[in-house]
Amino acid sequence: MAGRYLETYFTPKVLAAQQQYFGRSQNISPQPERDALTEDENQFIQSRDSFYMATVSENGWPYVQHRGGRPGFLRVVSPTQLAFADYKGNRQMLSTGNLAASDRVALFLMDYPRRERLKILGHAHVENARHHPELVAQFAEPEAHPIVERVFLIDVVSFDWNCPKYITPRYTDEEVREAVAPLKQRIVELEAKLKSKN
Repeated sequence: MAGRYLETYFTPKVLAAQQQYFGRSQNISPQPERDALTEDENQFIQSRDSFYMATVSENGWPYVQHRGGRPGFLRVVSPTQLAFADYKGNRQMLSTGNLAASDRVALFLMDYPRRERLKILGHAHVENARHHPELVAQFAEPEAHPIVERVFLIDVVSFDWNCPKYITPRYTDEEVREAVAPLKQRIVELEAKLKSKN
């Protein structure tokens, strides 16, 4: 776990809650301004086909939104920066508007089959795709260029890996097809053998 993550979240009220429920609170030494992503985080991020993104509204309410695309659509630009192309949606502009008021963002990335999750804190800003075609070219697949409206750039502050406890494994259609393909092939072979004996 990156130390900056805990230092950010272990506020006085959190430490008081730890003291109340466990009889002690965790002591965190001063941490660097930001924690750089390592190769482990890079590989995990670039293999995801979706994530959840939280922003905070002007009236203080958290807002969580799902983002999806091809594996790797969330790009690792550097050890301290991420980016992704944002496509046409429901035209509510909630995340974009929230980030105009407060640039704080939290990402939640899941790998259900392996029961792994990664949380990332950062500061984000949004660039209009019409004004920055070079960013669209850099962060979106060519076939997606016509539907890209914005590009999100996220300066990473820190991250945290959670334990796998209570994560129920879930699989995509493609993962299920891949897992059962050998079984289907074996069934075909056995059926062919039965027919040849008749």
